[in-house]
Formats: sequence, C-alpha cells, structure tokens
Amino acid sequence: MWFMRVRVEGESMLPVLRPGDWLVVRRGAEVRPGDLVVARLPGDHSRLIVKRAAWREGDGWWLESDNQRAPGRKDSWDFGAVPASLLVGRVVLRYWPFGRGLRPR
Repeated sequence: MWFMRVRVEGESMLPVLRPGDWLVVRRGAEVRPGDLVVARLPGDHSRLIVKRAAWREGDGWWLESDNQRAPGRKDSWDFGAVPASLLVGRVVLRYWPFGRGLRPR
C-alpha cells in the first residue's frame, strides 16, 4: 500500500493542522526539510506522530511541532533525531475538512 490516511489528534501542529483533520500520507516518499511527515513515536512504535521535518541529522531527521506550546506535544526536542527507519511517509494533502485547502503548506 503506497498511501495511507491519518487523522490528526492534538494541537501540536496548529495552525497548519487541527485536531480532526484527515491527511493522505505517501508511504516511503522522499523527505525534504519543511515537509510534514508521519513517523513512529520513538519509545512507543505503536503510536504515530505528525511533525515537520526540520533538518537531516546523521541517519535521522529532526522533527518539530509547529506549536511548541501545545499540551502534551512530543518532538525531537524531547527524544532527539528520529531514525529514518521510523519515518512512515510524507503528508501529501489534507482532504478533510473541505474548504480549508488541500495542501498543508
């Protein structure tokens, strides 16, 4: 399966993504700085996180929240660079809700 859908929870990606937004993610897509990505949470690989790829660091990526003040946010400031093996894919569009635009930045 090359694409998957993901529902946004939490406020860590405000204002670009809001809780309840639905995203299409291209699995295994090339990642560049500034892209929105889905990754497995280091330490709990059963959970997925949506973050912005800030920069490449060694064999991994530094992933950041757009809203650093969000309650419960977790990103590379908490766990360091995320190994490339934990990256699931790149967000290619937001398809719900309609009317808020299709491309998240």
